[in-house]
Amino acid sequence: MLEVPVFNMDGERTGQREIDAAVLGGHVRPKLLKQAVVRFLSNQHQGTAATKSRGMVRGSTRKLYRQKGTGNARMGANRTCIRRGGGVAFAKGNQNPHRGFPKKMRRLARNNAILARINSGDVLIVEELGFEVPKTRHFASMLGALGADQGCVVAIAEGEKNVWLSGRNVPKTEVRRVTDLHGYEILRRKKVIFSLSAFEVLRGDPVRLRPAEAKSENE
Repeated sequence: MLEVPVFNMDGERTGQREIDAAVLGGHVRPKLLKQAVVRFLSNQHQGTAATKSRGMVRGSTRKLYRQKGTGNARMGANRTCIRRGGGVAFAKGNQNPHRGFPKKMRRLARNNAILARINSGDVLIVEELGFEVPKTRHFASMLGALGADQGCVVAIAEGEKNVWLSGRNVPKTEVRRVTDLHGYEILRRKKVIFSLSAFEVLRGDPVRLRPAEAKSENE
């Protein structure tokens, strides 16, 4: 069993929670994590970059001057890629940068990323994480007390809207619902912080990340 420390919002350790490594994939798969990162970054590209080939450039195909006897270098048409205004060699166009990633692999990569962070001691839980009203200053001071002010992902459960409103403008900090976690974001930041309710969702249903009540209603 893996042990994850529990802190309060003042940075004081109050206990720990256990989670079985088997529910997070058992062991870390570096190749799968690389696939998840490459796929995420590739899907951020719009794929709209385009250049004109020599067939798309307007101009004659006539050879500019004869091959020999002029004292000039050999030259073909004015649309060649070595002349100004000519076409581009290996022109870009009709690109589709989006890569598919099966749902099971995506979920396993997310859980493997969490497992890797737990193994490195970069995952912690904050009990009673919440704000009566949104306060970015209080959220930032909490991160400083937890040693997570250099970059972190904060995973919250449903109904913790004030936490998201408090942390959405903090630099190098992503506040995500536990159901929206992605392997790339987990690996990108130095720390991963779970609210206690979000961690219970992860421990109870690590595949679909559904709350216990939602799970009982659908099954």
